[in-house]
Amino acid sequence: MNMRVFVVVLAAGLCGAPVSMAGTAAPEVVRASATKPLSKEVRALGEQVSKKAAAYLRSVQDKNAGGWSIPEKGPAFPAITALVVSGLLGEPGASATDDSIARGVAFVLGKQQKDGGIYDTILPSYNTAICLSMLSKVDTPEAKAALKPAQDFLKGLQFGEGAKAGAHKESPEVVGKDNPFYGGVGYGSKGRPDVSNLAWVLQGLHDSGVPGDDEVFQRALVFLQRTQMVEEFKGMKINDQPYAQGSTQGGFIYSVGAGKEKAGQGETNGGMIDETLDDGTKVSRLRAYGSMTYAGFKSYLYADLKHDDPRVLAAMGWIKDNYTLKENPGIGMNGYYYYLITFAKAMRAYGETSLEVQEETGRMRKADWREDLIKELATRQRADGSFEPLDKRWMEDNPVLITAYGLNALGDALR
Repeated sequence: MNMRVFVVVLAAGLCGAPVSMAGTAAPEVVRASATKPLSKEVRALGEQVSKKAAAYLRSVQDKNAGGWSIPEKGPAFPAITALVVSGLLGEPGASATDDSIARGVAFVLGKQQKDGGIYDTILPSYNTAICLSMLSKVDTPEAKAALKPAQDFLKGLQFGEGAKAGAHKESPEVVGKDNPFYGGVGYGSKGRPDVSNLAWVLQGLHDSGVPGDDEVFQRALVFLQRTQMVEEFKGMKINDQPYAQGSTQGGFIYSVGAGKEKAGQGETNGGMIDETLDDGTKVSRLRAYGSMTYAGFKSYLYADLKHDDPRVLAAMGWIKDNYTLKENPGIGMNGYYYYLITFAKAMRAYGETSLEVQEETGRMRKADWREDLIKELATRQRADGSFEPLDKRWMEDNPVLITAYGLNALGDALR
């Protein structure tokens, strides 16, 4: 998505090395030696912003249904409730026995279908994946029982040999590695997979204990490489698609194509960018952008790629050259809060608190991503604890959704 998905259809309909066994929450991929404590001042600021955001979200919980942002005429989107609950669970002393959390969890569990998915008629991948992430943090028999069916459902939504074609109205297709869609996950109704849907699915599977060497992650690597705008790096052939020939960006685009008829042509929300090839020729290429780059980057880490893997290094190169929390780099303020939660989860997975990044002036500086994130969100918080809405695109005018994004991002920064 950018939140292209959660927000395009969400706007139409509804309008951030695991080794444990499946069904058990995976440990965080964090290199403790590369972290340092936040300053007392910044931590206090982050905790204050987080506390106010949590209080706002509790105040707007649906008193009857127990969920959040439930439309009068439906369909409901349990993912929004799951995002809120995930954020609340990150608060000090929070537990599944808390009334707001318990009612939110019950609302989500009430949306689990016979096929194992957790959704209400549309957006099965987004809703199920986000709900799975949340439920993996809840230590109750009911929540634990929901994990394996949801994992199996999500695995069946992936394009590849194991796709459950025809099992759902938004089912993927059985395809081989030569198909550009191989390894991806999408809306289904759009006819093609994308990085946003795939990243949420991998997030849910990772959080609920599916290891990075599982075949679902290994198939995903094929699709991820085809959406990374770099033909090769450090001797490794990465993207074999024609739209990436000669590209050295390192960041990610949205998809390998805007539909079946355009498979292999690439798709981005970032427009085009001129790149200079090795022979000096300038070529117009699909532009990589922030939210998808961090989504792809963290997905690589969940698939157990190491920091020195050429694919990870190429993505980190783009991140260092385009580092900012003022906007979603490459597409401005579109999908901004989605960008923040994805950024935070990616950096938490990377496990280093400081990066050498390039400023607009070209000067290099050392940035602590946690401090930058906390300070930026503090400037965007309103008096009632919610965050400043942006525009309607991708539902970022919904204060519940964007405040849930922000609260989860803060949780990753404060851990």
